[in-house]
Amino acid sequence: MSELPRTLPVSFTYVQARAAGLAKNQVYRLRDQGVVEQIGRAVFRRIEDTADDPDLTELAHRAPGSALCLATALAWHGLLDFIPPKIDIALPRSRRPPAVQARVHWHRFDTERFQVGRETIAIADTEIGLYNAERSLIDMFRLRHTEGEDLAFEALRRWLRDRGTQPSTLLRLASTWWPRTVPALERTIEIMR
Repeated sequence: MSELPRTLPVSFTYVQARAAGLAKNQVYRLRDQGVVEQIGRAVFRRIEDTADDPDLTELAHRAPGSALCLATALAWHGLLDFIPPKIDIALPRSRRPPAVQARVHWHRFDTERFQVGRETIAIADTEIGLYNAERSLIDMFRLRHTEGEDLAFEALRRWLRDRGTQPSTLLRLASTWWPRTVPALERTIEIMR
């Protein structure tokens, strides 16, 4: 057998392959024949689909409900030129990070505020969360002691300059959910004016 069942999506897990009727040895034979490639722990994709990032595809399957955050999200929004050496992924504090092959820096965020500013983006035939630019900026200021002040300042400078947005939007969101970040944001915005 060198063909995949039509019911399998472009990227799929080992469990989905078994549910589609493939035996364990068939899944790995398809991999060895070059019909599919293994892109993570028990995550595969059809060879003809190479458009999407295999690391993000693996994370979308292995950590559903997660979100790209911090420097990774800011780079995704075009607010940083810096490409992080590891993908920043947020999970609710109540969840354990899964084992993955991708280079990931896991972050555990408060469950109550996890969904604030969270959007989704399509990856292959699934999706992964992405924090919007405002939430990502606030998180960078909130965690600037571990993530680096320079990245936070550069991203804020670009957000103010390129987006033509008002600082009041950012300050309002910060004061509602993360009031401790407001003084640092206000000082930085004042310096940049």
